[in-house]
Amino acid sequence: MFDFLTDRFSSLFSKLTGTGKLTESNLAETIDKIKDSLIEADVPFSVVNTFIDEIKQEVMGQKVLASLKPSELFIKIVYDKLKEFLSIGNSAIEYRFPIPSIVMVMGLQGSGKTTTLGKIAHRLIEQAKHKRKTRKILLASVDFYRPAAVDQLEILAKQVSADFYRAPSTSPVQAAQEILQYYKINQYELLLLDTAGRLHIDNTMLEELRQLEALVQPKTKILVLDAMTGQESLTVARAFEQGVGYQGALLTKMDSDTRGGAAFTFGYTQKKPIFFMGTGEKLEDLDLFKPDRMASRILGMGDLESLIEKAQTKIKESEQQAAEKAIKSGKFTLEDFARQISMVDKMGSLSSIAKYMPGMGSLSPEMVQQGQVEIGKFKAIINSMTPKERRNHVLLDGSRRKRIAVGAGVSVSDINALITRFEQSQQFVKLFNNGKFKQFFK
Repeated sequence: MFDFLTDRFSSLFSKLTGTGKLTESNLAETIDKIKDSLIEADVPFSVVNTFIDEIKQEVMGQKVLASLKPSELFIKIVYDKLKEFLSIGNSAIEYRFPIPSIVMVMGLQGSGKTTTLGKIAHRLIEQAKHKRKTRKILLASVDFYRPAAVDQLEILAKQVSADFYRAPSTSPVQAAQEILQYYKINQYELLLLDTAGRLHIDNTMLEELRQLEALVQPKTKILVLDAMTGQESLTVARAFEQGVGYQGALLTKMDSDTRGGAAFTFGYTQKKPIFFMGTGEKLEDLDLFKPDRMASRILGMGDLESLIEKAQTKIKESEQQAAEKAIKSGKFTLEDFARQISMVDKMGSLSSIAKYMPGMGSLSPEMVQQGQVEIGKFKAIINSMTPKERRNHVLLDGSRRKRIAVGAGVSVSDINALITRFEQSQQFVKLFNNGKFKQFFK
């Protein structure tokens, strides 16, 4: 997700901050490189020119070169402009599906509509669970053109613990009538309706969607777009808007090799919000699109707010409280360290977490792999210790370390590395309890 732009922008700004001062020449060179990066990311040329012209106006208006910290001011201008462009059409507030209501999902064949329905249902059900509530959701499909599309949605419904209804009819409009009746009789809170797509936009598909809309009267129509199609996705978006209309979009395959041009440009060109982004194949791989956080990620500044939200959904409240208690007590042991590693594991792979961390979004695959291997070794080492050793690492003399190394299948140097890393964490805990970092945790 925006990895291409993050690599380009973060490398540009790291060089910029390392120069000590800005000149007219290196400032102009940096702006040109930003322009080239956006063009390479498949952002339409007209949009790139508008973005660059507005940055130039801001730079001149704020007298960047005459400021005390010119490089920092320039980076802030680029961040603000990124956030402004990404915010056009988008709201910082998460879209809430009205209850009760019908949600109609549209898009071309292959864009990922059916899987997206499962992800939306999963998200809504998990959000309700987190609040100790339940959601009565019905999934149904009128996609009779793609083989096994209805079967696929039925499987997804079971996986997310939502209800599914298979209409007896195979005529899209008649089936929609039967689904609507079932939805009303059983008093569901939400109906997520999958519609048929085509390989390309055609009038027959748009007419069918208009008939379905007139019948079921959805409160929300979501357009699913394949981010890998780049500028072509904007053409698709315009055709759907003219043909049937929609409230917002969901971009799929944002974890792929897509360069982020569609996401960067969608709001600016369509004046509509991006509700969500599909970031993987798993049902939980659905992220909110928040412009300020996206701008931060593009510049390599991370996205700690999203990481915290991810932790809150993946990690039990009791585990979070135990970790907080261990830190506040000041008695941080290897057992606590092991629990922290386990909590990180629950949030996903190191590569999926690194993109949220400031300065780590552009780590090479080799560096991420090395970190993943190190975490695996740390877990094996701690598991090979006795409970007494985990509670008091000072006991780990030479002979104990050799025994643990054999049991864990690692070298003594690996154990030394773990102890060094653990003691650094202990120092952080001491600083926290001395009050130097507590303001960040209020």
